[in-house]
Amino acid sequence: MSHLLNVEDLEVKFALRFGDITAIDGISFSLDKGEKLGLVGESGAGKSVTGFSIINLISKPGFISKGRITFEGNEISAYSDSKMRQIRGDRISMIFQDPMMTLNPVFTIGMQMTEVLMAHRKMSKGQARKIALEKLKKVYIPSPEKRLAQYPHELSGGMRQRIIIAISLLTDPAIIIADEPTTALDVTIQAEIMDLLQELCESDNMALILITHDLGVVSQVTEKIAVMYAGKIIEYGPTDQIVKHPVHPYTEGLIKSIPGTVIKPGEDLVQIPGMMPTLTNIPQGCAFNPRCYLKEDICTTATPELKQKNGAMAACHMK
Repeated sequence: MSHLLNVEDLEVKFALRFGDITAIDGISFSLDKGEKLGLVGESGAGKSVTGFSIINLISKPGFISKGRITFEGNEISAYSDSKMRQIRGDRISMIFQDPMMTLNPVFTIGMQMTEVLMAHRKMSKGQARKIALEKLKKVYIPSPEKRLAQYPHELSGGMRQRIIIAISLLTDPAIIIADEPTTALDVTIQAEIMDLLQELCESDNMALILITHDLGVVSQVTEKIAVMYAGKIIEYGPTDQIVKHPVHPYTEGLIKSIPGTVIKPGEDLVQIPGMMPTLTNIPQGCAFNPRCYLKEDICTTATPELKQKNGAMAACHMK
């Protein structure tokens, strides 16, 4: 059976003065209709670059140097910019981190929503406005008619993020890529936005790629997790399996650093020592080795491959 989205051996490089550096190093994953996948890792792991690669939004000096991205049976990684624009924002929508950066401050919400529909669908402004109102109601925005006439600065952060979700739903996409969709929001609004995204995906049978550093959020929303580190997927499999029985020491550290996962009251949360390496200074062998409590000589010389372990795939020499 063919998947809705298939990413095979994807490699993304950035051309710099002193040579090319690799931001994404040969990652592969798939997504079926209605399925929810979490891309998890610290800042610099390559999560957002992966999301941008799928919709070909990597700006120069970045470029896809290897691999294939297949969507609905078509190899979209080979598409021209104009052909990709027909898919981007239509069949695949993206929700960006900061709603204030996504919405144009000088246009009303109504104008920004109707423009999307008129660009992707041949319809009148009246028809587009009607659909825009429907989508605002779908994301539970109060007084939707009033919101269409307002500007982004007149709305709260949570309301703006709901507007962004409504815009991403306008064309009934097959996939939504949500890049840290709750970063700029407070905790109660974060939970509402995540519940809303989950509800919409289930009611419309849309697939979701949720990009986040928060394993706690991912474990409640997604069916599959891909844990990323220094541009590679180091663990990949069913959410339940990875959260309850992590194989890779990095995944283990991420889970144990979530409040509520400490074993005894008063015990300190786990802190992974060190920092994510920069792209210009990725260690030899396993990139995680300088921070790993299981490190042996092989970890500093040979790069581990993803192998089937514990019902998931993990790249670790020691497990």
